[in-house]
Formats: sequence, C-alpha cells, structure tokens
Amino acid sequence: MVSARTPAAAPSGTPRPGRRERKKLQTRQAIRRAAFRLFAERGYEATGVDRIAEAAEVSPSTVFRHFPAKEDIVLPDEYDDLLAGGIRARPAGEPIAETLRHVAVGILHGTSTADRGELLQRIRLVRDVPAVRGRTAERTARHVDLVSTALAERTGRPADDLGLRVVSAAALAALQEALLRWAEDARAAGPEALIHQAMDVLAGGLTL
Repeated sequence: MVSARTPAAAPSGTPRPGRRERKKLQTRQAIRRAAFRLFAERGYEATGVDRIAEAAEVSPSTVFRHFPAKEDIVLPDEYDDLLAGGIRARPAGEPIAETLRHVAVGILHGTSTADRGELLQRIRLVRDVPAVRGRTAERTARHVDLVSTALAERTGRPADDLGLRVVSAAALAALQEALLRWAEDARAAGPEALIHQAMDVLAGGLTL
C-alpha cells in the first residue's frame, strides 16, 4: 500500500532503533518532504533529483543511496512492516477482506493531518504520472508476496498457494482502487469510508 508516515512506535519490549537507523530515517524523511514540496510547486517531471538533494541539504548520491529511482521517493516501503504486522495480529480465522479493512483503516487513523495530505498527493502522482504508476505495478507483486506470506502463516497453506495469492491480489487491488477514488475527489468521501465500501464488495463475494 501507499503512505509516508513515520512508522508507529515500537511495541513494548521491542528494541528501539539505534542512532544510525534513526539518522537514516530522518534523512529519508527530509528527502521525501523536500521532494513532495517541489512536486507541488514545480510538478513531478520538472523536478530533478539534483534539485531535491539541494532542497533536502544532502548530495544527489545520498538521495540515490536511499531511493534508487525518483519514483521510489513517492513509493516508500515503511508501510510494508506495518501491513505485515497488522495482518499477523488479526484473528486467525478472519476473512482477508476484514483483515485488510482493519489494518488499512488502523494505519490511516495513525496518520497526522500533514501525513494524510502527503498521502493524497502521493496517490494523485500514482494516478497521473506514468513512471510512478509503472513503479507501483512493479511493487504490487512484492506486496502480494508479503500479504500471502502473512496469511500463509495463519492458514497453514503454502505462501505460493494459488487461491491464497488470488485473494491477496484481489484485496490489495480493492484497497488501491479505494485510494484512487479518494484522490479523484477528496471532498466527497474520506479514505476510510471508501476502504469500507471496497472491502464490503469483496466480503460480498464480488457481487454487484
């Protein structure tokens, strides 16, 4: 899925990130904030990595060390652990639509107003910029793997089980469609309401 919020605080008993990891996260956030500000001011295509690096007060090589391509600035991976962890924390017998409903809405509830605005900007870039949309498609397979692996652990099925992967792919596609609809008209409905609608369709067995 797609967002740039700072990962939630580590659960009690989980070691806090070390100084080096905190510094790395701060640098990534500075690069991303600078990039999104410039994307809003200049447009995605007109904003080069050199300009992003200057605005973030780092070198271009530092930007590429954290983000191999400009598209990766738009599509962070910090949410992967939140998604996988959220799935594993849900009841074992819960349908996947309900699981993703609770996990996705829970992540959104943990975002600040500023983070939500950045999420909306990100979804619009996915919708409008072919390069970002293509990179999103590349990452979809990884997210299907991630969800399938988490579900395999609680169902006892192998992670490459076709049924498991079809369900995972369908649920992730529904989640993405809900966010894209939000990007089309953020004033019409909040993302939580649209996620609920999308998951209701899945829970109803894809009937209309």
